[in-house]
Amino acid sequence: MPASDWSLNSQLKKDTIDIGDLPLCRVLVIKDAHYPWLLLVPRRADVVEIFDLGEVEQAQLMTEVSRVARALKEVTRCDKLNIAALGNLVPQLHVHVIARRSSDAAWPRPVWGVMPPLAQDPEEVQTFISALRRIIWLG
Repeated sequence: MPASDWSLNSQLKKDTIDIGDLPLCRVLVIKDAHYPWLLLVPRRADVVEIFDLGEVEQAQLMTEVSRVARALKEVTRCDKLNIAALGNLVPQLHVHVIARRSSDAAWPRPVWGVMPPLAQDPEEVQTFISALRRIIWLG
């Protein structure tokens, strides 16, 4: 289905900042200062699971996840990246890419439900987004 039939889930809209589009996915930053946390959402309607994408789009998704993950690792100098497509609360396919540090509040557990979201400093988040954009889109 073409991207024109697609719209971002309302919960994802509420919880994120849009930083741009790759060929397949919209790239979003989660509004939580506890963790540098990105989402990639394929701009395709009615896609819940990775296998709902065609084989070419599945490969493109993995290429884009790798590109964004590399950028996040470079910007944050994190200890580990967590990459997951869960969708238990939001069924629209989205892939989490989370930079983790051994000093973060949830380490070594998953981040979900450990800490309530912490508002980001507007200047810090803009600096973070600018750094990510430079690497993701300019290489």
